[in-house]
Amino acid sequence: MKYSVCMAIFSLLMLSCGGKDNGSQEATEDNSQLVEDLQGVWLDDNTEMPILKVKGDSIYMNSKGSVPFSFSVSGDTLVSHGVDRTVYRIKRLSANTFQFYTLAGDLVTLHKSDNDALEFSFQEAPKPSDEVIKKDSVFLWGGKRYRGYVYINPSTRKVIRPGMTEEGLNVDNVYYDNVIHICVYQGRQKLFSKDISKDLLANTVPADFLNSAILSDMDFVGVDDKGYHYRATVCIPDGMSCYYVDLTATSGGDVAYKLRQ
Repeated sequence: MKYSVCMAIFSLLMLSCGGKDNGSQEATEDNSQLVEDLQGVWLDDNTEMPILKVKGDSIYMNSKGSVPFSFSVSGDTLVSHGVDRTVYRIKRLSANTFQFYTLAGDLVTLHKSDNDALEFSFQEAPKPSDEVIKKDSVFLWGGKRYRGYVYINPSTRKVIRPGMTEEGLNVDNVYYDNVIHICVYQGRQKLFSKDISKDLLANTVPADFLNSAILSDMDFVGVDDKGYHYRATVCIPDGMSCYYVDLTATSGGDVAYKLRQ
């Protein structure tokens, strides 16, 4: 009798577990089908402009300067995993129609393109500029003439910042940091030279700000008995927030950094 009861309970448990597995498997298959339906280039219903491309588990936005980001789909929710995690509620998704709500509650309606040429509207990632900006200034001190140079060199170091498209969709924008070469001459004699990157400002500029900023500019601002003076500008790309750092360099190669208040 005890054996029969135990077997009955065991059978019920197995059926219960099997039901959960089947439900989970069905949900996974449904989500996989949604991801499959999303593959391709999607156009705005009103303007016929390409808005986004889905390839594999990545979304490419038709936004200059943006980079692709991964996504996941679960039921009626699409989650973008960019700099910021963003959740969009899906109203309708089929092989040719995609409707979802932005964070502001606006309904976006897209249809799939059958023109493969539109693939070229979506670039993998913008390339860094190869333009070097050169500046120089002259100061007189102690009856001597000093010329300071600044060379702003684009680097391949990326800074990713969240942004938003005209349609109200979150997007990750990429910017490239700079390495700035500074040097001071008296006539043909080089008195000082050094490459400055934003890493050298780590003990001066708050870390949270520095991680999201680029070293955007530098100016030679004077000479005195303490050394050669430069002023660095560190800014959030496409923003209004900047820090200014005063650099004092000596002919011995030492550099002191001080946050300008």
